[in-house]
Amino acid sequence: MPTHQSTESFILLDVKGKPCEDHCILQHSNRICVITLAESHPVLQSGKTIKSISYQISTNCSRLQNKVSGKFKRGAQFLTELAPLCKIYCSDGEEYTISSCVRGRLMEVNENILHKPSILQEKPSTEGYIAVVLPKFEESKSITDGLLTQKQYEEVVVRRITATTATS
Repeated sequence: MPTHQSTESFILLDVKGKPCEDHCILQHSNRICVITLAESHPVLQSGKTIKSISYQISTNCSRLQNKVSGKFKRGAQFLTELAPLCKIYCSDGEEYTISSCVRGRLMEVNENILHKPSILQEKPSTEGYIAVVLPKFEESKSITDGLLTQKQYEEVVVRRITATTATS
């Protein structure tokens, strides 16, 4: 009998204190977390054009060098919640650093967005994902503590819009 697999969506608001730079964590029932941009992220707002995306975090660290092998995922880069995954460069000169949001091992990065950055905007929660992270087993339940559910997130977005229209 096939087991029912489910994915829950959680949102981390204002990553690293940057307003509206919201990240989305899609947590599968098998603990795997897919890191994507939340709908409200500036990169997904109208008028933004992505010039390029880079997984080169520093001179000595590229997420593309991540080579995972075997049952115990040897070779995977270990990430903290604030570890940068990639940088997104927009044509308006803005750049955004996307963080892991999850402590765990980097399973894969989405190389497709390097060649076709527009899928990040067109399909952010599917083909335009940024990375896949496997949290430590003992931490997999607590990852979502402090994160918003989709419903809570939608309420925040409505409040933000209301606050913006009230001040303008």
